[in-house]
Amino acid sequence: MLEIPRRDSLDALTAAADAVVTTSALGFARARTDGRVSVLYSYPLGLGEWVLTPDLLPDALLPSSDAFAVMDRAAVEARRTRAVEAFLLDTGTHALASMRLPGVDPETRLWMGLRDEGPLSSDRRRRLDELVPRAAALFGESPSHEALLQRLVRLEQAAALIPALAHVLDVREVIDRLSATATRALPHDRLFLNLFSDDLSTATVYARSDKGTGIGMVMPNPYPAATIQAWTFSIVDDHTKHPMERETPSTKLGVRSSLRFPIRFGDRVCGGVAFLSFTPRAFSDADVPVGRRLSELVASAISHFRMAERLAEQARQTQELQSRATNLELLDELLTAVIDTGDLREMLDRISAITAKVLPHAGAALMVHLPGGRRARLYASSGFPAGTMPDVMEIPPELLDPAWEYDIEDDLTTAGPQVAAGVGLGFRSRLRVPIRLEGASAGGLMIASRSPAAFKQADILVARRVADRLAVRLAHDREVAASRRADEASARAARLEARVEALTQELDERTGYRRVIGESASWKQVLTQATQVAATETTALLLGESGTGKEVVARFIHRASKRSRGPFIALNCAALPDQLLEAELFGYERGAFTGATQSKPGQLEQASGGTLFLDEVGEMSLPAQAKFLRVLQEREFQRLGGTRVLRTDARIVAATNRDLQHAIAHHHFREDLFYRLNVFAIRLPPLRDRRDDVLPLTQAFLTEFGRAFAHPPAGISREARDMLLAYHWPGNIRELRNILERAAILCDGGLITGDHLSLPPARTAVPLASPLAPPAPETPAAALRPAAAPGDLPSVERAMIEEALATARFNKSKAARALGLTRHQLYIRMRRHGLVG
Repeated sequence: MLEIPRRDSLDALTAAADAVVTTSALGFARARTDGRVSVLYSYPLGLGEWVLTPDLLPDALLPSSDAFAVMDRAAVEARRTRAVEAFLLDTGTHALASMRLPGVDPETRLWMGLRDEGPLSSDRRRRLDELVPRAAALFGESPSHEALLQRLVRLEQAAALIPALAHVLDVREVIDRLSATATRALPHDRLFLNLFSDDLSTATVYARSDKGTGIGMVMPNPYPAATIQAWTFSIVDDHTKHPMERETPSTKLGVRSSLRFPIRFGDRVCGGVAFLSFTPRAFSDADVPVGRRLSELVASAISHFRMAERLAEQARQTQELQSRATNLELLDELLTAVIDTGDLREMLDRISAITAKVLPHAGAALMVHLPGGRRARLYASSGFPAGTMPDVMEIPPELLDPAWEYDIEDDLTTAGPQVAAGVGLGFRSRLRVPIRLEGASAGGLMIASRSPAAFKQADILVARRVADRLAVRLAHDREVAASRRADEASARAARLEARVEALTQELDERTGYRRVIGESASWKQVLTQATQVAATETTALLLGESGTGKEVVARFIHRASKRSRGPFIALNCAALPDQLLEAELFGYERGAFTGATQSKPGQLEQASGGTLFLDEVGEMSLPAQAKFLRVLQEREFQRLGGTRVLRTDARIVAATNRDLQHAIAHHHFREDLFYRLNVFAIRLPPLRDRRDDVLPLTQAFLTEFGRAFAHPPAGISREARDMLLAYHWPGNIRELRNILERAAILCDGGLITGDHLSLPPARTAVPLASPLAPPAPETPAAALRPAAAPGDLPSVERAMIEEALATARFNKSKAARALGLTRHQLYIRMRRHGLVG
């Protein structure tokens, strides 16, 4: 506790301040070691102190504030519910001024409540500053030896109360003796103990020293709750002049002055001790330490009494719980014996009769939720005549809350029309508890009585025990029903399994999962690398000309990985416009753009748990590249038009026939995205470098055509084989398949000869540029026009497209420009001629 300046010194300082300005109050704000601030106040009606945290103080009273700080009336009124501001308003203060006291430890400020309206003049501020040394001198004064000795004697007299209170279980019984003993240490006429309500709005007389007169009286508390909570002591010099005390019951009894202290349990003020006198100005600053010690002793006695009350209540509750536990154990044994012996629907009458010995009731009903969770079906009932309860009913909204634990209705006549049938049967109250299976609500148990308010809080435990037993049996019944349904479904599952296996095999062959045909060393190296990377989660980048089998290798990686049972989603980045590509990749929310009438998940979401194959990733626009880079880095993305961040664990396999280094140099591809994709690059050789694989691939394609054509080819001639081996294959495996498919149609079940192949004239092959090689010079558009191939018009058009694609290294955009077509027109013609795999 910080030392309190003498009252005569405070009065003299107040008189000096009044010579400069008219003050309503004067005091000090001092820092405490616990981080809070002590605010001492002196005003014409008394003296007191609050202890507040800095956030509940005006800025002008913070010990660390500026040397001279002012708080105006508007700032006071803005926080009128706080302790200091409420006091200033009650004392008619218009402004508050404070000054730091140098050389005083701990940090201290002198403050004054000003009654004068308007700002302080510079002259008044100067004269107030001259009071600072005088105020600081108050904390340099040391009490005299006689004063200290007198305080020690009074504190010893207060300590004499300890034996009297040590074994008291009810301080109300000794309050008279306590007051008589305390009078020697602190003279007073009455001693009151008051207890506050939870909201501090009222105080109840708990004990008093005049033979208990008025004990239990409830009095309104005139002070704000914030003031009571911050209060440490208060002195009122004359109740008849104090606006908040003149009408109190104690004043009407003749009390003129008082010294009061709070009783705290923890950090909360729950009561107060009041030393009352019939003489005005009976208490001084010297009485505060003694009164504080006495109030602490009284608070300790009250806490002992409260603890004894709690222990007695706990003992009573323990005995009651033991008795109830014995009843519940017996109930459990009986319910177990009954529930396990028959059908639950038939056993509810016996269960209800057993439960009634512990929980009296007249009827019970078990409701089970139907799919959807909005309606419930009557599973079993007892005590209700047949047909009086509906088989299916809507579940009340209050019972749909997952946190619902119980519901007690004391008077069903006021519950509404939904219980009219039960009221007509004479039921007046009910208790409901949920039936839970695996933590989720599966139904409810309703117990009804013909007496109003028949159920108490203690009955909830019994009802829950019954509900738990019913839940176990209900779960058993469901398992039996589920097992029966499973047996019925197993036959259908066996038939479906065989069908699924056949369809899976057919789908695998159609989508190319198994077409990894080839015996050449370069192709075996590709498969070896694909097998190595498949066992990891590493991003793979497939490089090679168009038609070399990049999607086949991507599917091979997927099938060889731990994600083989997950989806394989393929997306051609070159076949979609920029906006559509982003919508397909990331998905979109409803209203994200014109035509987006409903939300749609993107390929990243659909590929979760599997593999996302991005074909022709080099054709992706720069904005889409930036968004996709974040997916690779953070595994997070947002749908178009959405704000929710989604995550994906899809594995990324990308492919391109472009020179990405060249694209980076020309700012068509992001370098950072390239390095994120180029973790494990696999370069697929063109078919012209796999001559050993031409004939095995030819045989595989002819076998496939044989299953699909009505007149499959009988074989292939030696001449045709030599032509296939000699051809340069600018379109690679895709071109080989398309040529063989056309030949298989033309041969009409016969032998495929050279005339059926329609191979374009030989030319020099242009291999895919190495990522480290310099970019090739652009070919003039005129040079891209091939010579007309022999045959009909479709054959000529197909040959021109193949030639343009080969010359442009299968860059669709360049090939389209060379042919004088748009990219979309080129794709249409490529699909028409079977050049899009």
